[in-house]
Amino acid sequence: MNPIEIKKASASDLETIQKISIQTFKETFAAVNTPENITNYINESFNTEQITTELNRADSQFYVAYSNSEAVGYLKINFGDAQTETINENALEIHRIYVVQSFHGKNIGQLLLDKAKVIAQSTGVAVIWLGVWEENHRVLRFYTKNEFVVFDKHVFTLGKDKQTDLLMQLHI
Repeated sequence: MNPIEIKKASASDLETIQKISIQTFKETFAAVNTPENITNYINESFNTEQITTELNRADSQFYVAYSNSEAVGYLKINFGDAQTETINENALEIHRIYVVQSFHGKNIGQLLLDKAKVIAQSTGVAVIWLGVWEENHRVLRFYTKNEFVVFDKHVFTLGKDKQTDLLMQLHI
């Protein structure tokens, strides 16, 4: 396998991030949610204005993973007020690690998680945290293997469907 390159994203990566977001969200969740809920979530969360806002936010960072110059996944992290919840003032939130399905099992998610860990260590945060849908067993196993532990849960609303996300954290 060719080496994976991870690059910090900028506003010029908008379409790449949008494409990966929509593709991976559908691949991961379409089979277990209504088409209406999937479409509404994609339209609200991955529209051009929303992604542009996220890319331009000072306390958010995106990193895109490339294999042979093909974008195959990305990491989005939030600091400070950009975090979706206040868990710990000295924390980094992994908001998304999205990897296209054809690249699952090729270590991309691990490389993106490792990038988040390096950033956490270099910025001196005490905790990395994230939310994972309680039914996403593959991803829960991945984070557990990486020593994240469940510390709470919250409701994630997908269209008209209320789902439970497990909140997991790793102390740095």
